[in-house]
Amino acid sequence: MPGLSQDRLQSLMTGGRAVDCAGKSTITIISERRNANKEIEGEQRMKDAIEAVWAAIDADPDYVTEMTRDLVRIPSVNPKFETGDGINREADVQNYLEARLREEGLQTSQHEALPGRPNLIADQPGSEDRSLILCGHIDTVPVGNLGNWHRDPFGGEVSDGRLHGRGAVDMKSGVAACVAVAHFLRKAGVKLDGRLSIHAVVDEEAGGFGAMEAVRRGFLARGAIITEPTWNKVIPAEGGLEWVRVTITGRSGHAGFRYNDIFPQPDVTGRLQPAINAIELANRFLNLLRDFEQSRCRNNAHPLCPPGLATINPGVIHGGVGLGEDGLPLIRTNPAMTPDKVVIDLDYKFLPHEKSADVRAEFEAFVKAFAETDPWLRSHPPEVKWELGGLHFPPMDTSVDHPLVQALVQGHAVLASEPPVVTGFDAVTDAAHYAGAGVDAVIYGPSGDGFHGDNEYVDLASLHRTVKVVAAAAITHCGLK
Repeated sequence: MPGLSQDRLQSLMTGGRAVDCAGKSTITIISERRNANKEIEGEQRMKDAIEAVWAAIDADPDYVTEMTRDLVRIPSVNPKFETGDGINREADVQNYLEARLREEGLQTSQHEALPGRPNLIADQPGSEDRSLILCGHIDTVPVGNLGNWHRDPFGGEVSDGRLHGRGAVDMKSGVAACVAVAHFLRKAGVKLDGRLSIHAVVDEEAGGFGAMEAVRRGFLARGAIITEPTWNKVIPAEGGLEWVRVTITGRSGHAGFRYNDIFPQPDVTGRLQPAINAIELANRFLNLLRDFEQSRCRNNAHPLCPPGLATINPGVIHGGVGLGEDGLPLIRTNPAMTPDKVVIDLDYKFLPHEKSADVRAEFEAFVKAFAETDPWLRSHPPEVKWELGGLHFPPMDTSVDHPLVQALVQGHAVLASEPPVVTGFDAVTDAAHYAGAGVDAVIYGPSGDGFHGDNEYVDLASLHRTVKVVAAAAITHCGLK
C-alpha cells in the first residue's frame, strides 16, 4: 500500500485503532495527554488567581483593618447577658455589613433569628457542588469592669500592630475577614464556579441560636469555614456539647424529726413517715457521676483532641421543697425543711467521633444503674431532660485529608513558611450546627487576646494572613469559572 504511513497502516490493520507497544490506543494516549494538560492548565489558573487576590490584599492592607474598627465601634453585646442604652446594636452591625456586601455584588437578605436580632445571609451565585459558607458571629460578651480596660472598649484603637476593643478578636475581625474575601475576589477579577455565601449570625455567645436558625432555614453548602480566632491553627474537629438536667426526688419532712429519718426507730403505730433527703441522694449521685466521668475520659480519645476532653461538669445545682413550673424547687431558703427535690444542670462534653444519640443512651443507662442501688430511687428514678434551654451542639469531625482542610493548611504553609498546627477545638462554636446538618466544616482565624475578658485585641498581621488563607481556600474549594 504505497503512500501510507506506518501508523496509518497499523490503524487499518487494527480496525481503525492505532495501538502502541504497551497496548494503549493512540486515541487513549492523546486523551490522557489532553486531560493532563488541562489539569496543568487548571492548576496554573488556580495559582494565578490566588496570586492575583493576594496581590490585591497586599495593595490594600487597611481594608480589613478599617472594617474591623468600624464593627468594634458598633457595640453589639448579646442582650441575654446585658442590656443597656446603645450597647445592643446587632441590627446596626448587620445593616453596615449588608451595605458592604451589596457593594461587592452579593445578594443579601436578613432574617430574624430571635426577636429584634437578625441574621444576615449573602450569596454570590454559583454551583452547589462546590458551594462554600464563610461564617462569623456578630454578638459579643459584655465589657465587664470598665475600670480594668486601658482603652475605650468600643474605640477600635490601633497601636503596635493590634486593634483593640470588645469583639476585636471574638469575632468581628473574623467577620470582616469573610467580607474582605468577597471584596478582594471581585477586585482581582476572580470569578468562582461554586456559590460563595457569607453568614453573619447572632447569639453564638449564648448557645448558637443564630446559626441554628440559619441551618433550620436551609442556608447550607458543601463546605464551611468559620473564622473564629484559632491563632492560625486549622481546626477540623470539635467535640459535641449537651446541657442536660437531672432532677432527683426524695420525700419532704420537718428537719426537727431528722432523727426519725436516719436513726433506727421502733416501727410502732403512729410513727411519722421518715423523710428522704434529696440533697443527700444527689451527693451520692455526684460521687458516682465523677467515677463515670473519669471512666469516659479514660476510655475515649480522639487524635486531634487533648486527653480527657469528654467531661461532665456539674455547673448548677438547686435543692429545696416542691417543684415550680420553671422546673426548679419552690422553696430554697428554709433549711428547717427536708428537701424533696434537687435539680442538677450538667455541661456534658463528648468527642468529635461520638454520636449524640449514643452519648445520651450511655448516660441514661448510668442514671438507671444508679437508681437500682437504692430501693426508694428504684421506684422514684431521677428524671433526665436533654437540650436544656434548647442548647445542643453536634460534634464536628471533618477529615484532616478533606480538600477544604488541606487548602487552608497549604495556604497557611506558603505564607508562614511552615505548616500550621492541625488540631481539635476544646470548646464549641457555630461550626457544630453546620456540621450537624451535613456541612463539611473547619475553623480557621486570627490571633489575639482578652476575649471574654479585659483589654481584648486582635493581632493585625494574623488577621491579614487569615484573609489571604481563607481567600485561597475559597478559590481552591469553589473552583474557577
